[in-house]
Amino acid sequence: MAASMCDVFSFCVGVAGPARVPVEVRFVSSAKGKGLFATQLIRKGETIFVERPLVAAQFLWNALYRYRACDHCLRALEKAEENAQRLTGKPGQVLPHPELCPVRKDLHQNCPHCQVTYCSAECRLAAAEQYHQILCPGPSQDDPAHPLNKLQEAWRSVHYPPETASIMLMARMVATVKQGQLELLRRLFTEALYEEALSQWFTPDGFRSLFALVGTNGQGIGTSSLSQWVHACDALELKPQDREQLDAFIDQLYKDIEAATGEFLNCEGSGLFVLQSCCNHSCVPNAETSFPENNFLLHVTALEDIKPGEEICISYLDCCQRERSRHSRHKILRENYLFVCSCPKCLAEADEPNMTSEEEEEEEEEEEGEPEDAELGDEMTDV
Repeated sequence: MAASMCDVFSFCVGVAGPARVPVEVRFVSSAKGKGLFATQLIRKGETIFVERPLVAAQFLWNALYRYRACDHCLRALEKAEENAQRLTGKPGQVLPHPELCPVRKDLHQNCPHCQVTYCSAECRLAAAEQYHQILCPGPSQDDPAHPLNKLQEAWRSVHYPPETASIMLMARMVATVKQGQLELLRRLFTEALYEEALSQWFTPDGFRSLFALVGTNGQGIGTSSLSQWVHACDALELKPQDREQLDAFIDQLYKDIEAATGEFLNCEGSGLFVLQSCCNHSCVPNAETSFPENNFLLHVTALEDIKPGEEICISYLDCCQRERSRHSRHKILRENYLFVCSCPKCLAEADEPNMTSEEEEEEEEEEEGEPEDAELGDEMTDV
């Protein structure tokens, strides 16, 4: 069953609809399930595929704390300067080169009934067609007694930042089915990929099961107009002195943001991606995910050359977590993803002591705090 399902997904729902990509999904093992494999040589730095999520939603605390994002694609809605002012807590913060900010407020539109904001007419219409007709609270948007608002408040009361999921992602999945869009997706899916040997996956029940299966895998999404502005500044051709001044300004800006806001810089949410959900984890990944278009379009990029037939792996851990001990990495993965990693790095470190990075640091601090004669005594005892 897993192999048949995997064969179906050798495609990507990109910007212009279904498109062939240099990957295929294969069954790996009963323990690991499916995996994503290269079908041709992929060079370091190449974009392997771009994928649009089946559904996405902003995290609820993130939205409550005024991280303004498009209600459909999560594109950041604040101008870069507004973003900097909010994150630093300095209303008078001014950014140089304001023309580099990509945000187009003239294109923003609101739902005429509940007033949620979209980055464009295209997103407003897409949301209405897929799920918003069911979920729109109308004039009850700010009414705490509305069932959806009660649901969101209950979710926030048990899921505090840092957030990893949103109940609204599931709500949008249900609304997608209720609005009949699942049947439309199934028909388009069938037209693009139908094969007699895999016919069970193209029936309404089979496709519904497939849709539910994808719902078990969520990918975090982060967008930022300030980040887009910084990248645009990096691309400017400036005199050395001007470059030095601009870089110093940006460095200080991030220090001010860290002091005022901490690590919560982005509009954040999660989405359900078909191909990305097939990528297994490795502590030494050969690919990475990013959102360079400042919306929910996911880019998967090669970190090294990937040969035909080689599995494409991303990391579920951030850079700092990947540098921690094997025991610490396994603890994070077990608690958050319910599996034990057996990547090359973990296998190579299998003989390391079962000690978390925190315990290692505490032990080192204790050793550093000991007086010199205590260290000498230990050495003499060992002799």
